[in-house]
Amino acid sequence: MAVLVDQDTRLLCQGMTGWAGTYHTERMIQYGTKVVAGVTPGKGGQSHLGVPVFDSIAEAKKATGANASIVFVPPAKAGGAMLEAIAAEMPLVVVVTERIPVLDMVRVREALVGSRTRLVGPNSQGVLAPEVCQIGVMATDRARRGPIGVASRSASLTSEVVSQLTGAGLGQSTTIGIGGDPVHGIGFVECLDLFFKDPQTEGIVLVGEIGGTEEQDAARYIRETGLKKPVVALIVGRAAPHERRMGHAGALALMASDDADSKVKALQDAGVIIAPSAHLVGTTMAAAFARRAA
Repeated sequence: MAVLVDQDTRLLCQGMTGWAGTYHTERMIQYGTKVVAGVTPGKGGQSHLGVPVFDSIAEAKKATGANASIVFVPPAKAGGAMLEAIAAEMPLVVVVTERIPVLDMVRVREALVGSRTRLVGPNSQGVLAPEVCQIGVMATDRARRGPIGVASRSASLTSEVVSQLTGAGLGQSTTIGIGGDPVHGIGFVECLDLFFKDPQTEGIVLVGEIGGTEEQDAARYIRETGLKKPVVALIVGRAAPHERRMGHAGALALMASDDADSKVKALQDAGVIIAPSAHLVGTTMAAAFARRAA
């Protein structure tokens, strides 16, 4: 069983008629995702990729029963697109747009409080339940159904980790890109909670990096609730200098607690297995499974 998405997911694409929206929506349709609507203000009543286009989310949701949205809207308007989705009570919103102004994301985070919306991203590669549903821009050729849940801050490393897991004979239940921006929706704690509760997920991989407190929050959650399933973590950026942004907005170590070593120690103290290198995540998880079965 997947988390966040399933066979009943009906996807609405905000900004579907743009270049990126068109390209990735077509990929999702080809993968088997049920794309039921697009939303582009001013283009309501048209059809794109064989999908009806609406002027607003509320209108599209009412007409099609959409229960998830993906945002391809450019940075300057992406905050407004998220706020519209939250106001329309869209259950799941996945945002692939990056470089959204931080103040816009602060407003979005405030709107999420008490809402019925679960936000993934921004700067997320999306959510993938292999052979079930793809919402996002991630590679799918190496993904296979299986028992490993993956939550990652890094898009490129997610593809590498998924490939390694599949190569080790370990498919994935769901892969979640939480995004690399400093202010975002769900994080490692929420993902761990979802995976711990999912009976089909038997192990979890966390892909973390320098900056922020996601990894320390995950370690605290595990210490408080218990390590219910094997968790393997890869933390990248061990050689990254302080106060220098590496890659994207959230990968920035400003304090000692932001660096990779601090994150590794926190997770190890909570019982998490640390993959020693990016190319050893699959074998590390396979070894954890073998020890569990012994």
